Amino acid sequence: MLDRHHPMADAIATLFYPYVEVVLHDMATQSVAYIANNFSKRELGDPSGLEELESEPDATVIGPYEKLNWDGRKLRSISVVLRDERGAIEGMLCINFDVSVFEGARAALDLFLSGSKLIAQPEVLFQDDWQERINSFIHGWLQERQLSLSILGREQKRELVEALHQEGAFRGKNAANYVANVLGMGRATVYKHLKELKEKP
Repeated sequence: MLDRHHPMADAIATLFYPYVEVVLHDMATQSVAYIANNFSKRELGDPSGLEELESEPDATVIGPYEKLNWDGRKLRSISVVLRDERGAIEGMLCINFDVSVFEGARAALDLFLSGSKLIAQPEVLFQDDWQERINSFIHGWLQERQLSLSILGREQKRELVEALHQEGAFRGKNAANYVANVLGMGRATVYKHLKELKEKP
């Protein structure tokens, strides 16, 4: 049923390319069903973590709200609830707009970037958003050490994986694959580090 929304996702992403990503979530499977202009490094089939949305029967548009992308870029996002002919929730269309490109022109675009209409991160969307928590932890870790993802060496990446493990970041399904993509590491390397950590006395 969600296939009919693919052209709309493609149109929005194309119109605002390369600054907008559109993600379709399938509520039946609670997973990512389609991504147009993927810059969040999510993968088809990744868990959506939107189980609590079903408790919001009147939800229509949620947001706008702010998120942090894996590379530290600020995203302004809005989510639209998709319903079938009976009015039942069948999916969620999330539009992620990369606003970091405008920060250098903040004075001229102050009205656009003022954030006056932002709401707090909706609990219904973020209750189990382990990817958002991983993003926040990684960039907090980098800021404390005055580092950036682009200059991390092999040993520093190993230390970051260990810090994420201690934080419990790998409890989420596909978390190891997500961290490997974000850090530019091989999945086997991440699993090797995790195995070594589990074997520590």
